[in-house]
Amino acid sequence: MRTAGIISEYNPFHRGHAWQIGELRRRLGAETAVVCAMSGSFVQRGDFAVMRTHARAEAAVRGGADLVLELPLPWAIASAEGFAAGGVGVLAATGAVDTLVFGSECGDTETLKAVAAALESESFAAYLRQGLQEGVSFAAAREAAARKLLGEKAAVLAQPNDILGVEYCKAVARQNAVMEPLALPRRGSTIAPLAILRKVVGHNGGAAKGFASASHIRELLINGACADEFLTPESAAIYARECAAGRAPVTMANAERAILARLRAMREEDFAPFDGGGEGLYHRFYDAVQRETSIEDILAAAKSKRYAYARLRRLLLAVYLGVTPEDTPQRVPYLRVLACNERGREVLKTMKTTAAAPILTKSAQVRRLDADAQRLFALTARAEEQYVLAYPSLAAARPGSAWTTDPVIL
Repeated sequence: MRTAGIISEYNPFHRGHAWQIGELRRRLGAETAVVCAMSGSFVQRGDFAVMRTHARAEAAVRGGADLVLELPLPWAIASAEGFAAGGVGVLAATGAVDTLVFGSECGDTETLKAVAAALESESFAAYLRQGLQEGVSFAAAREAAARKLLGEKAAVLAQPNDILGVEYCKAVARQNAVMEPLALPRRGSTIAPLAILRKVVGHNGGAAKGFASASHIRELLINGACADEFLTPESAAIYARECAAGRAPVTMANAERAILARLRAMREEDFAPFDGGGEGLYHRFYDAVQRETSIEDILAAAKSKRYAYARLRRLLLAVYLGVTPEDTPQRVPYLRVLACNERGREVLKTMKTTAAAPILTKSAQVRRLDADAQRLFALTARAEEQYVLAYPSLAAARPGSAWTTDPVIL
């Protein structure tokens, strides 16, 4: 049996995600098992997930996935490079995944692999430093440096899913992971619904032909509008259940006063450990905190040509949760099961002999693991306490959820 891996957020799980799973099985075989490494309560754009972790994992399994494992917090809120490294690390540690499947605007696996190889070269590093010294953003400097080595192939670095695809290919090579990348096209001549969506509305656009981007769906949900036509029926039902229980939608705005209280209690030097770039961004961020009265105004004041909005959001979230670059372990220290079905349980049986990291099916099992694993889980558990306090209903925000919530078994 083949086993495909997907690195995901499923924020929320929608019809485009279901199409991707169906398409990979069309290409790799109907019996292909699908293992997902999914972000937990916080996501890579520097935000709270709109729905809690286990509910999103359940929606994924009901929508076609077989096994959902947690992408631990430090990698889930990292840059694209860190996010990819963590996701590949989780899937590689299973010892069972043979193909890494991801969406891509270009859909050309070989081009993405070629760009990934170029980005690892000494020549690229020199060109990148030159661009950064000229004061342009990292993204612009990276694309310009790649163009000097690759010409038009470097155009893939202008598209968000292509960028992630390149980072996935880099991570596979760096980790010597025994899995083959496979890019599924998101636009072009294909008639796939998701490709049509990307062609019509773009990465962060609206909706077309019954499909919508995750950002558009979140906007609908957060504003109380119905998004059922864009979700799978199972995902829509799970979201309705979470809303009825007072657990959704979850937004950063629900925790704004708590975040501002945390930021205002910090001295300038307290921000320094969170500035992974070492470029002095924390000075600019601290100044914004001292002047502004809302999260959006702080981000707007700190933003510049060099520092992208997403990076600032990740910095803000890391500060609030207390996650520094030093909190990222050298390797994934455990594989935490969030949800699975019968075929997923078969994969777990295989993993008992192939996995390179302990498998957690009960949170209490982490107490038997090494210090790195225990520190990471404790960090995750503390962050979860902050997440549940952003539920619409405070009565639903019971403490200790990271320790008491079991995997969803279907």
